[in-house]
Amino acid sequence: MRVIAGTARSLPLKAPQGLDVRPTTDKIKETLFNMLHWDLPGSVFVDLFSGSGAIGIEALSRGAAKAYFADNSPRAISCIQQNLAFTNMEDRAVLFKQDACSALDSIRLRSRDEHADFIFMDPPYDYGHERDVLAVLGVMPYVTEDTVVIVEASLRTDFDYVEKLGFIITKEKRYKTNKHIFLKKRILL
Repeated sequence: MRVIAGTARSLPLKAPQGLDVRPTTDKIKETLFNMLHWDLPGSVFVDLFSGSGAIGIEALSRGAAKAYFADNSPRAISCIQQNLAFTNMEDRAVLFKQDACSALDSIRLRSRDEHADFIFMDPPYDYGHERDVLAVLGVMPYVTEDTVVIVEASLRTDFDYVEKLGFIITKEKRYKTNKHIFLKKRILL
């Protein structure tokens, strides 16, 4: 696993050991960031269920101004800290050592007008954690109609409930074993 592009290009990243961790492959990460790269410079990026921190670090390497990371696994937290130090990105990163929903309450952006540009989550598959996180995101003031929420999920995960939580699916990208769902807040007229 490595940083694909940007200022930390080709630097290897550590991954937490264990069966409960499945880092996003370099190929899928590259596909994802090819879809986002025009909007990354200067952005605020949130990486939930961070694992190794590879997604948020990729965003920082490609020009994001700040990244927030959240994970409650001690192994993941240690790995994220090591990866941020190795890539020299600690000064633009905030790490929350807690579960994703609690971390969302802890995020404090610099001003009332600032919003999160991207929120990425890669929760354990098939436990419904993405639904819980989306419910919290729906009421966060830094999640606007311009915020792009990206969920990595198994192919069988159903997202038919998102409109009830105030979101719409704008795009879906399917891979062999998983998918990325892109969501935005639904604009109420």
